[in-house]
Amino acid sequence: MPRTYGDKLLIQLQQADPTLLGVQLGRLCVEANLPVAYISEALEVSRNTVNLWFRGQVMHEQKRKIVQAFMYLVEQDMKNGVLPASNLKRAKAYVEEMIGRKI
Repeated sequence: MPRTYGDKLLIQLQQADPTLLGVQLGRLCVEANLPVAYISEALEVSRNTVNLWFRGQVMHEQKRKIVQAFMYLVEQDMKNGVLPASNLKRAKAYVEEMIGRKI
């Protein structure tokens, strides 16, 4: 079940090193209102992995390109007004359309 972002994570994201890709991903997903559960489906990793990336854990090189492509698409949709998602249902529909399957 997707959940909203807690205050503790939001504070950690603001204090984390902004040069780390996982922290950049976290900040972008908070801004786009995309829950970790849906991000993990899109990136084909566990929710725990996404949470660790958000907190600054180094990401394996093989996932970096996928994450960068995901971030590019989200950034473009933020610019085009598609995001932020107004609710969980729309966030889920957005990710499902992006990955081409139900989650």
